[in-house]
Amino acid sequence: MDESANHPPGQPHYRIDGFDNQRLVVVPRPQVDAALDRPGTRRLTVTDAGYFPAAAGHRRVRGHGAGETIVILCVSGSGSVSIDGEEHALTRGACVIIPPHRAHVYQASHTDPWTIWWMHLRGSDVAELSSSMLGAPRPLTRLRSVDRVSALFDEIVSLLERRLSQAHLLSASGLAWHLLTRIEADSVLPADGSPLERAMRYLEARVDGSIQVAELADLVGMSPSHLSALFRRATGGGPGAFHTGVKMARARELLDTTELPIADVATAVGYADPLYFSRHFRRVHGVNPTTYRAQHKG
Repeated sequence: MDESANHPPGQPHYRIDGFDNQRLVVVPRPQVDAALDRPGTRRLTVTDAGYFPAAAGHRRVRGHGAGETIVILCVSGSGSVSIDGEEHALTRGACVIIPPHRAHVYQASHTDPWTIWWMHLRGSDVAELSSSMLGAPRPLTRLRSVDRVSALFDEIVSLLERRLSQAHLLSASGLAWHLLTRIEADSVLPADGSPLERAMRYLEARVDGSIQVAELADLVGMSPSHLSALFRRATGGGPGAFHTGVKMARARELLDTTELPIADVATAVGYADPLYFSRHFRRVHGVNPTTYRAQHKG
């Protein structure tokens, strides 16, 4: 149960009513239950969503947690979230996912109250979609594309404000799925100007060349092991695998859009030996360059 506790003398006052210009949607629980029994929404259903601007006095206490997964995005101001007694600060661009049935408290700063988008989710796939964040040392991530994620929240709330039909709930589920995957991707992709982003740009600009990890790390001012770890977190592989992916993407483009001989395609993506290029291309694509080119696409 939500609580906005009576405050003792000298302590901040917490509001139990709404906030100016807030937006709030609650899906009736019989409709939630029906959605969780239908294809398309059983895997993920938005049960509640909203927007609380400059939410002075906002506080929620759930000693036994909630039945849903809660997603909160702070777009301005600040506040804090405590999960099982461990406190985390939320400032602009921070997003937290609170698992179901976990005791938690969240509240806006008394001096700089937050503006937040939030939603509650249920469904068979919610835990899996949010597992990478929930499994992190901190259940909080910082986003770079705050406006894009905010726009998805806005679209979900706007959709459910209009009507709570099956079609609207289905559309909200799709948007929420997109929102969760964008949060995950945005939390690992490099920021503009960061060492990882500069390393990626360098490799993308040298599709016909090669470089050692130590040289690349030196160019962006970090250790080879740290750079490799950043690449693996963002892409699933090291710098070499990323560069190979860049080369193979360019090779596919040349095979699909030109009539260059295979040897010239190999040279264009940095392979001096066409046979080695063909073997490498086959390992990546399952077919050799000639067969790939002959396939009908589109």
